[in-house]
Order: sequence, then structure tokens, then C-alpha cells
Amino acid sequence: MKKIVLIGSGGSGKSTLARQLGEKLKIRIYHLDSLFWKPNWVGVPKDEQIKVQSEVVKKEKWIIDGNYGGTMDIRLNAADTIIFLDIPRTTCVFRAFKRVLQYRNKTRPDMGEGCKERFSFEFFKWIWDYPKTKKPEILEKLQELSKEKAIIILKSPKDVEKFLEKV
Repeated sequence: MKKIVLIGSGGSGKSTLARQLGEKLKIRIYHLDSLFWKPNWVGVPKDEQIKVQSEVVKKEKWIIDGNYGGTMDIRLNAADTIIFLDIPRTTCVFRAFKRVLQYRNKTRPDMGEGCKERFSFEFFKWIWDYPKTKKPEILEKLQELSKEKAIIILKSPKDVEKFLEKV
């Protein structure tokens, strides 16, 4: 495990797991949210996202957390390990709401500078719809990559805990 990708719904725990793995494995973490959001929630153009990720994946070791489906193949193809946090959507929604309260009017450590935490109905709808809209295509992609990559699917906070104990 030297090149690790973490994917999953918002609120699934990607950034938290990335930090924990980074500490244990002594590998630098790249939070895509902090790379792809400029102050006041201005998104980075896709060509810049491609450029940034293409540079990161050339490094010897890395952990990258985030979805960004339009550029996901860059990370997946370069990774040796892909971790999919397939956490129940009720847990994800609860965590996202808790995060809104915890970081209200502040920027999270894994978010772009100047992007204060906020409530967004669209984001919560995206989380709720994730199992139907995003998960099927991710599982299909993981199946295709399963012969050449280590694929780890964690389905609960308990699974995440057990996984971290084994690392």
C-alpha cells in the first residue's frame, strides 16, 4: 500500500480515514477538496484538476481522498490500493450534518482555504442519492480493476476500525 485512493459518499469518512492511514503509513495525504476549491467555493476547472492529479500520481507514495468522478480514472489507474467506503447513507447524512454544526462558519482542515462550512440541500441530496446514482458505476469500475489492484470495500464504521487495526 503505497498509492492509495479513498472514494465514497460525502460523510463516509474519507478524509478521516486518509489522515489515520497517513499517520500509520507515513504517507502524504492529498485531499481533493482542498486542491479543487478556491476561496468562497469557486471550483477549479477540470483541466487544472487533471494537471494537478497527473503530477501527484507520479510521486512514489500518496493517499488521495475524494470522488470527482470526471477525473477518477487518473487516480484509480495509478493506485495500487483502492478503498471504497460503502457506508450506509443514513450514517453519511448524519456525519455531514454533524460536520456542518462542528465547522459552522469555519474552514475544515481538509477543505480549500476560504471555503467556510455551510449547509447545502443539493449536497445532502447527493449523499442520499449516492447509493443509486454513483455506487453502481463505482462497483462496476472496481470489478474491472480487481485483477490488478487491491480493492477494499468497507461497509460500516466497525469495518473501518477493524481495517485500521490490521494496517
